[in-house]
Amino acid sequence: MTGRSVRRTRSGTSAQSTRRTRRGRVALLAGALLATVVLAGCGTASGDPGIAVPTFSAEQSGAAGAGAEPVPIALPTDCGRLMDPEQAGALFGQIVGTVSVQSVRGVPEPAVNRTERTACTYRAGGQEQAFGARNNGPVLYQLNIGRYGDTASATRQWQLNANAERGDATASRDITVGTAPGVLIERPDETTLAMVYGVDTLTFVLPVSAPGQNRSAAETLPDLAQRIIPALTPTQPPSARPPAVPAP
Repeated sequence: MTGRSVRRTRSGTSAQSTRRTRRGRVALLAGALLATVVLAGCGTASGDPGIAVPTFSAEQSGAAGAGAEPVPIALPTDCGRLMDPEQAGALFGQIVGTVSVQSVRGVPEPAVNRTERTACTYRAGGQEQAFGARNNGPVLYQLNIGRYGDTASATRQWQLNANAERGDATASRDITVGTAPGVLIERPDETTLAMVYGVDTLTFVLPVSAPGQNRSAAETLPDLAQRIIPALTPTQPPSARPPAVPAP
């Protein structure tokens, strides 16, 4: 019989058929990769205050997931454990990868029964610069956490700090974030939220000039507190942990 010959492979399948099969597999793989990229892009938040707030049940407090190390009972030395820079960037509408956090450890203060202190500064405008230079971009917000030997010492120091903060404020009012009492203090250039939670005092500072602000400070600061506290709770001594702060 005349006509075009068909070369057979060792398995008996024609080479032409094999090439068609390979092309089909490549097309399927390319389609799957494209779908994955599209789904990943859809999951990126920007300036969205509706981002889910983390919560921890009583069973999870002080314990990590299966196979992971237990959460240390101490203030984190890395503020990124309390709020990842990417989450902060999403809350303030910043471009992915442009927010950094600086963590500074303080010293104990035996006179007021303070055992630890951690300060966090979240900045927009780029990650750590070359050769170790720090990001000097605009501040999104600052957080200072003091840990005390007992809840009475933390409450006493919070009251002293809050009263001092009210001294030069243009306005102030008492608020409650979940079960944690706080004072919202307004000034021309910034708003401060001073809180006490268990053995910790928390002071959030939100500059008026913070980029990406699409809500009032009275909305933003309690929202930040509700995101930080669930990550802070497992680091407190179990006997001192107050009831969990609920999601908004």
